[in-house]
Amino acid sequence: MSEKCVFVYSEQFLRYKFHDDHPFNQLRVKLTYDLLRTLGALDDRHIIAPRIATDDELALIHDRSYIEAVKAAGRGELSETAAMNYGLGTEDTPIFPNMHEASALLVGSTLTAVDCVLSGQADHALNLGGGLHHGFRGKASGFCVYNDSAVAIQYIREKYGLRVLYVDTDAHHGDGVQWAFYDDPNVCTFSIHETGRYLFPGTGNVNERGHGAGYGYSFNIPVDAFTEDESWLYAYTTALREIADFFRPDVIVTQNGVDAHYYDPLTHLSVTMKTYRAIPKLAHQIAHEYCGGRWIAVGGGGYDIWRVVPRAWALLWLEMTEQSDISGPLPAAWRERWQPLSPVSLPLEWGDPDDLYPPIPRKAEISEKNAQTTEKALYFIRSQRRAGT
Repeated sequence: MSEKCVFVYSEQFLRYKFHDDHPFNQLRVKLTYDLLRTLGALDDRHIIAPRIATDDELALIHDRSYIEAVKAAGRGELSETAAMNYGLGTEDTPIFPNMHEASALLVGSTLTAVDCVLSGQADHALNLGGGLHHGFRGKASGFCVYNDSAVAIQYIREKYGLRVLYVDTDAHHGDGVQWAFYDDPNVCTFSIHETGRYLFPGTGNVNERGHGAGYGYSFNIPVDAFTEDESWLYAYTTALREIADFFRPDVIVTQNGVDAHYYDPLTHLSVTMKTYRAIPKLAHQIAHEYCGGRWIAVGGGGYDIWRVVPRAWALLWLEMTEQSDISGPLPAAWRERWQPLSPVSLPLEWGDPDDLYPPIPRKAEISEKNAQTTEKALYFIRSQRRAGT
């Protein structure tokens, strides 16, 4: 087990809670933590407590007026009209007590991970409480109050002066992070996600390439609904390899939403645990090939919190700590502890069965379309290479 990794964790992550029936449920972080502890793959020497982000840190990305509105909302002092102007009190992002404090902790936990890596305390750091990539400068969106990844990237730019590669494998487009750095040539964003024709937020088209000095540093691969492992991994692997070689980052930040899985209730993709083994493996390689090992990973989407998220996020940590050869049954003690609380049968194995879902009728068509989209996404890099620039 690698000694040079940290796992940022606190039971306080569970305070980021909209209501009991909301799909965003941070119990998934605790389920993952408990799975890793039960497995013996995570111990006290790896665990770091998070801090709360300061208002000045939040203001690296967010407007001061928005921060004050979030505070007022959490105290029950923001009018309904004002709340709606800030994207608060919506069906996706309802107001809850102490909203600011809970949200600032998630941002601070990602900043804790950043400082652990960039101070040399660790090569890799994981904060599963983060990954809230839809938050905007002055507006909440898509379950996200503050955008911890965007704040962390700007923090890295200002404190450490490093070039950042941001890789987002959530099924939803990483819109908040992309737009925050759309004109910045020192931040390269890559998002692979389900096409916005069917899914929130409706952005992330292949022609969103950046603006001004940042043109050519934004990459998107919107894959078709019902995309399966082979096609998804072809797009991800081909693109990330070429993007990393083009950009030559100093540090990699990965957002690890796991809602592209077939079981996820909010999306329409058909990947399995095969994909969630492969995603961190390539990110790990890129970190060592280009970044001196510097890798900060955060969580993200994932709404089947019982069958998908704990396994997928555990595999991320296992890859980080060079324990990724695990297979076979999940720990019986973990299953026995959580099954009484789960509304579905917990999985027996780390992997998914080959017959997890019926055959996809349009598989060949979907795969061909995704390959074409990947080619379009990489057109800028390849044209630059042909021109010798």
